[in-house]
Amino acid sequence: MADKEMSQRQLRVAQEIRKVITQFIDRGEIHNLEGIDTLVTVTNVTVSPDLKYCTVWFITSNNEYLQEVLGGLQLAANFFRKQIGLKTSLRYVPEINFRVDKTFEEVDKIEKLLHHPHVAQDLK
Repeated sequence: MADKEMSQRQLRVAQEIRKVITQFIDRGEIHNLEGIDTLVTVTNVTVSPDLKYCTVWFITSNNEYLQEVLGGLQLAANFFRKQIGLKTSLRYVPEINFRVDKTFEEVDKIEKLLHHPHVAQDLK
């Protein structure tokens, strides 16, 4: 099934959600992430067409802590929902699900493949 492009409303809601979540992560106000020595970056936010579900994609600067960060963020999902409800004028605050963004890993994999001697030979 092909993914449809998000509507303007979905994009605006996703942008607001990203802004709220990023502010709390950047300020270090998520207690579940205390003691984890890594930088967390929210790369993308998608919202379902009915605005009831939201997926937040993130990466970390240290992949050793990916699962710990994922668990900490997922535990903080209800805190984020409450804060989004307070800081936005949404009628319904979407349920939040966190996912690790593997896009950069795929880019690295393709880069390595393109620079492999056998592939470089074929490209010439």
